[in-house]
Amino acid sequence: MNQKKAIKQLKTLNKIVEKGPRLAAEGWEENWQTLIAIMLSAQTRDSKTIPICEGLFKRFDSVEKIAKAKISSIEKEIKSINYYKTKAKHIKETAKIIFKKGLIEEFEELIQLPGVGRKTANVFLVAMGKGNHIGVDTHVFRISHKLGWSKGKTPEEVEKNLMKLFPKRYWNSINNILVSFGQTHGRSQSKENEILKEVRKLKA
Repeated sequence: MNQKKAIKQLKTLNKIVEKGPRLAAEGWEENWQTLIAIMLSAQTRDSKTIPICEGLFKRFDSVEKIAKAKISSIEKEIKSINYYKTKAKHIKETAKIIFKKGLIEEFEELIQLPGVGRKTANVFLVAMGKGNHIGVDTHVFRISHKLGWSKGKTPEEVEKNLMKLFPKRYWNSINNILVSFGQTHGRSQSKENEILKEVRKLKA
């Protein structure tokens, strides 16, 4: 894939979603809320995750309260999110670590937290303005393949491919743009494919 063409395609997608919906990583007052919201957004649409997080953070308005909450109480707040039982355990354990040690902002330490993988860590660090990172979720994985940016078989392989293809200054925007596009147009595969077909035709 030609780098100039890939950049042009990314910019075109950005224009399409310029006024896209709020993402789960955006708009929180506290950094720990941002991390937990990203954790809860896995396999769940951001439009569903955000109001659930608002309710969760209203009931537990500090990381200490989540750390000390009963699992059943957390489950009750997030039960409409996919894999809510596992996620409830993860956010409680992660909250306990943050309450004890403070918020971690190093990639290698973040991925040691319960329920925090490469994608969550990368998206969180971008939200915190900590360096250049590419979070690869299902939208980024799918669209990168459709546009020919990567043939990677795992999210980590796709991440590495994108890091080679795009200059660093674009890394932080890739997840936001592709997730916004995927959540806006991806529910209809025919609509998404129609748009991406035109984007593939762009010349460098």
